[in-house]
Amino acid sequence: MREHATVGGGPAPDPGAAGLPELMVQVARGDQEAFAAVFNQVSGPVLGVVRSVVRDPAQSEEVTQEVMVDLWRSAARYRPDRGSVLNWALTLAHRRAVDRVRSEQASSDRARRVALLEHTPAYDEVTEEVENRLDRERVRRCLRGLTERQRQSVTLAYYRGLTYREVAELLSLPLGTVKTRMRDGLIRLRDCLGVTA
Repeated sequence: MREHATVGGGPAPDPGAAGLPELMVQVARGDQEAFAAVFNQVSGPVLGVVRSVVRDPAQSEEVTQEVMVDLWRSAARYRPDRGSVLNWALTLAHRRAVDRVRSEQASSDRARRVALLEHTPAYDEVTEEVENRLDRERVRRCLRGLTERQRQSVTLAYYRGLTYREVAELLSLPLGTVKTRMRDGLIRLRDCLGVTA
């Protein structure tokens, strides 16, 4: 075993021989060898926890690296009276993994909403569907009289066939707000077109 020199001239403790709490004290002081010893002891269990949440091997390795960087940066915050180093590391790992899954899910949801909105029929396609019953210019003028949100809601519900709930999810709005916008938009359309109940 190699001995390390200390300021007093005596041998420093070998990081590999110290327990995790003692190693974390050394890591908090910037000791890279102590961190290597901590890394060797906790990275495997950390990867296991991350993989059980994230599932994707490549992302699991990324999240594990992020957790280990967190351990290095936040070593001074470790408190032995609150639990073991391994439990602390696994808690950090679980939080990071859950954050990654939530972030990926949010990204996927955004992409799905964008794709659905991009497939919304163009304005002219919508007016062509009602052309047989109503004068095209009157419908166009009346739709222009709606607010942008009312027009979106009406178009998605009546011309795309989405339910109120689907429209609310797509526009990221409360269901009650969508119902109110659609009701107000339809009343304005009816009045503009001169349709009697």
